[in-house]
Amino acid sequence: MNDERNHFPYADIIVDISHESVDRPFTYRIPRALQGKLQTGMSVLVPFGKGDRKRQGYIIAFRDGVSFDESKVKEIEGITDDDMAVDAILVRLAGWIRKQYGSTMITALKTVLPAKLKKRNLEKREICRLLSAEETEELAKRLAEKNRPAMARLLFALTEKERLPMELVKEKLHISPSTINSLEKQGALKVESVRIYRNPVISSMETAERKDAFGKDRPKLSDAQQGIVDSVLRDYDAGIRKTYLIHGITGSGKTEVYMHLIEGCLKRGRQAILLIPEIALTYQTVIRFLKRFGNRVSVLHSGLSAGEKYDQCERAKNGDIDVIIGPRSALFTPFRSVGLIIIDEEHEPSYKSETMPKYHARETAIYLASLHQASVVLGSATPSLESYYRAKHGEYGFFYLGERLTGNVLPEVYPVDLRQELREGNRSIFSRKLQELIEDRLEKREQVMLFLNRRGLAGFVSCRNCGHVMKCPHCSVSLSEHKAGKLVCHYCGHEEPSVKVCPSCGSRYILGFRAGTEAVEEKLHQMYPRARVLRMDGDTTKKKDSYEKILSAFADREADILLGTQMIVKGHDFPAVTLVGILAADMSLFAGDHRAAERTFQLLTQAAGRAGRGDRAGEVVIQSYQPDHYSIVHAAAQDYVGFYEEEILYREIGMYPPAAHMMAVLVTGPEEREAEYLAEELAKLSKKDAERDLTVLGPGTASLSKLNDNYRFIFYLKSSDENKLAQAREHMESYIQTLQKRSEQVQFDIDPMNGY
Repeated sequence: MNDERNHFPYADIIVDISHESVDRPFTYRIPRALQGKLQTGMSVLVPFGKGDRKRQGYIIAFRDGVSFDESKVKEIEGITDDDMAVDAILVRLAGWIRKQYGSTMITALKTVLPAKLKKRNLEKREICRLLSAEETEELAKRLAEKNRPAMARLLFALTEKERLPMELVKEKLHISPSTINSLEKQGALKVESVRIYRNPVISSMETAERKDAFGKDRPKLSDAQQGIVDSVLRDYDAGIRKTYLIHGITGSGKTEVYMHLIEGCLKRGRQAILLIPEIALTYQTVIRFLKRFGNRVSVLHSGLSAGEKYDQCERAKNGDIDVIIGPRSALFTPFRSVGLIIIDEEHEPSYKSETMPKYHARETAIYLASLHQASVVLGSATPSLESYYRAKHGEYGFFYLGERLTGNVLPEVYPVDLRQELREGNRSIFSRKLQELIEDRLEKREQVMLFLNRRGLAGFVSCRNCGHVMKCPHCSVSLSEHKAGKLVCHYCGHEEPSVKVCPSCGSRYILGFRAGTEAVEEKLHQMYPRARVLRMDGDTTKKKDSYEKILSAFADREADILLGTQMIVKGHDFPAVTLVGILAADMSLFAGDHRAAERTFQLLTQAAGRAGRGDRAGEVVIQSYQPDHYSIVHAAAQDYVGFYEEEILYREIGMYPPAAHMMAVLVTGPEEREAEYLAEELAKLSKKDAERDLTVLGPGTASLSKLNDNYRFIFYLKSSDENKLAQAREHMESYIQTLQKRSEQVQFDIDPMNGY
């Protein structure tokens, strides 16, 4: 980290971030003894409030003067030894997040310093031998001769093991506290309390040990894989720290590359962070990493208890672990010397925070890596357009893995036109081709995955007869159906009446498409009564460890069919799966979002990649009402480059990311008219400030028009210059501060990943 010691006389300090009410910095004088010794992010002790109570604070900026009476400025009392190096980096990161994404400093600090809410330490008591084994044995013999059997029994046990758990001594050796006290007074032993860390991967470690001893199962890298590892580590040793994108087809061995890179990082005395998009991926990933790195690996995710989260942060600070695995928030693990950050499945929208501050893990990881002088590796079979765009323009290093490690070819894909199925009398959610292949797999005792593409379920309206979709004439996104009999664009606010007849072919089969996993599961039981079916969706994964139990059961061949939403298609490796059925490809294709085609291509490609990962060939059925749409055509061919070249043209014409930048401004409030008025005023302010390179769309009603009794209104700003969006946001924030206290809330989202 760059040295930022200074000689300014004053510092701005955020005081005690655990207090919600303290939401602004306070200025303190820097005493002469500390001048030149302080840095941004340092933890200091300051007097606070009327009673000048001692409170902990973090330095967020320095200044050379104050705009009020200098005699009223209090003085910093000292530096606290509260993990200064770690907190300095994380506080600087919070400052960057606040500036980049817009939020209060307190919110940003609470995002990056989650472990500040301390939990009770767990401890166990142990009895420790103080004499040598020979001396202890001699004393035990003398006590036995003096008819002190309990004392002798304990000492004989201590000759074999220097430390014994108190529970064992009391329950197995039947030693009383008075006996222990007596030997302690004689100087033969002492009782110590030892800190126990909650370890959320213990059960996974036991599974890994049963399946394979740590350190084994190390396949030899292919030439392409080895080339990536050598190149990244060579750059690292030459002092080059940069971001790399690995575009590797499904099954090409990206995880093995990650392991070798992490191994190289650990050998260089640094720590590594591996981000995965969802908790559902944690189980299989952790098993693989435990086999390689043993108990130096841990996890951080929302499924852990508060105590488990706190202990993993403590273990990271203490150097007890070197590798952390988890979703987005694991990025803020308080390691002292991060050398490598890996983001697997980097295209996933879950890497974007949905609450303020709306940071993206990719951009945040790159900034955090700059503070640690670390490297960043992004990996995906279907890279985000942003990452691929930057790689093509030379901002990122680029690698390609184009062969499956098993030597198998990619699965054969059958696009099925559901319009034709309907015309020929099949009204089932399962096409005839899919039914035929499911029966075949059940007969062969091979496994099937059925993916119901429910992402982006926003009530888009399409014709089942010809595939026509009702679209906004201004924004090239689908219109969403509202209960009031209207079709609405959630980008610009365009409205038109709902339709009963398709304007393209005259069919009455035009309506919103909806389906649920429960209904599909029922149909499976009716059609295949002997098939063992597992369902994995939001309802079946509410309980702790439910992800692991479902995935483990399927991996152990306890089910024939795994039915689920997008959580089943990301990164899982089941060798016995030879058929994947995608039941409703169109569900995400017309989600009223400029990323809809990209999402669809990624989901379909990832889903197709689950088939044929073992030694048997795979097949995939993609069911769609628009099988000729370019995202479906390229997904069926597993052709990322072809998709990218078509999609980037659309982005350039529409000024959508990555060709330009975009900011969503969401206004919410309990009074509909007041919230709408504030949205209109902020949009007017932006239009007034708008230059030639700044476009304002809206405001309009958000796709979810009301949530928790709050009305929601949205508008968008576009520009090829990200700084102009930041300036517009600052103008809006300044305007909001001039208003009298209002009940409305305003959220800003740079380059949004999800629709509103």
